[in-house]
Amino acid sequence: MKVDRSHSHPITMYLATFFALLVLMILTVVMAEVHVGPPGVSAYNNLIAMAIACFKATIVVLFFMHVKFSSQLTKFWAAIGFIWFLLMFILFADYSTRPRERIEGWEKLPTDQTVAPH
Repeated sequence: MKVDRSHSHPITMYLATFFALLVLMILTVVMAEVHVGPPGVSAYNNLIAMAIACFKATIVVLFFMHVKFSSQLTKFWAAIGFIWFLLMFILFADYSTRPRERIEGWEKLPTDQTVAPH
């Protein structure tokens, strides 16, 4: 019986990918302990952590999910997924930084509280 090895990849590729992810995980832990930027500001640490996480996600998608060796259509949809994630991240970042506005009459009164007539 003939074995189809058209989709097989060398184990060294998987090992190199695993060790790269392991090194990046250690780098993430180390950078979590090191404060970067002015005192009291954690934005730089968050940006570094997100950059490392995006790099790790790219490695996983390219090698473990075999997108690097796939067709152009698969690469297109994988790129669209990253673009969608970026748009959602921007949208939620914008939403979470907006001030809360109280709208009169929007909140319901508790059931045990009665409104006295004017």
